[in-house]
Amino acid sequence: MKAFRIIGRSFRDAFKSVFRNFSLSMASILCATITLMVVSVSFLIAANVKDATKSLESELSIVVYLEQDASESDVNFLESTIKKLNNVEKVEYKSKDEWKQEMSQYNDSFGTIFEKYDNNPLLDSFTVTVKDASNLNSIAEKIRNMDKVDSANYGEDAVSTILSVFDVVEKVTVIVVIALIFVTAFLITNTIKLTIYSRRNEIEIMRLVGSSNTAIKLPFVIEGFVIGLLGSLIPIIVTIYGYIIAYGKLNGHLITDLIPLLSPYNLVFYVSLIIAGLGAVIGMLGSLLAVRKYLKI
Repeated sequence: MKAFRIIGRSFRDAFKSVFRNFSLSMASILCATITLMVVSVSFLIAANVKDATKSLESELSIVVYLEQDASESDVNFLESTIKKLNNVEKVEYKSKDEWKQEMSQYNDSFGTIFEKYDNNPLLDSFTVTVKDASNLNSIAEKIRNMDKVDSANYGEDAVSTILSVFDVVEKVTVIVVIALIFVTAFLITNTIKLTIYSRRNEIEIMRLVGSSNTAIKLPFVIEGFVIGLLGSLIPIIVTIYGYIIAYGKLNGHLITDLIPLLSPYNLVFYVSLIIAGLGAVIGMLGSLLAVRKYLKI
């Protein structure tokens, strides 16, 4: 019962302190709001970049063309050899006759052109799907060095550039999120320091009458929790409605159809929970640090 009374009194004192020191609390709440807003945007960007990277990697494949004089035994040997390579998931073969038929059906002009040749000028091919796109280059290089292979390409330059850009964006957003978490904790810590200083006489009286360390510290920790939680409200609202509106305006894609956006209806709620949790936890930790350092209790 005593513990419940202490907690109840701590919540009451925390809310009183927030409103008693309204200007300081509002400054801290506004700073938390701004930083958590950027954290929220960073989370949304990071989630979409990660999903786009996975989607792009899952669709990447190496197109292997065989030399014109490759025999059926050469084709079978190459197919079995490529399948044995590490990280190769699937190998699909398409003969030059299948290519000819497919291209002729696609456009009559191709059929007319092929009729002028005594032999089929196209090449047999393999489409090689890999498990991990980071190993595309090494696998392609191994295939190029195989006998009877004319070429093995996957659009190296474009793919490498896109994946590099995605990787940089993801790393930058992670750094921004971590930095802003520290900034938010710092701002809340300073607010609690000022609150502690303004209540130093009250704290001294509590010590003199024998109040426990927990009873003194708990209201400040809860005050930080309240400030962090209040600071997360606007970012949560903006996250939910802002992302849903942006998703609709952009028709579910960013810049191009090749970069689809994640569906908002699960993402925004997960991000909102993270933002609320971050605000509350950072507020509590910031307060705890201030109390431990400046009250020395």
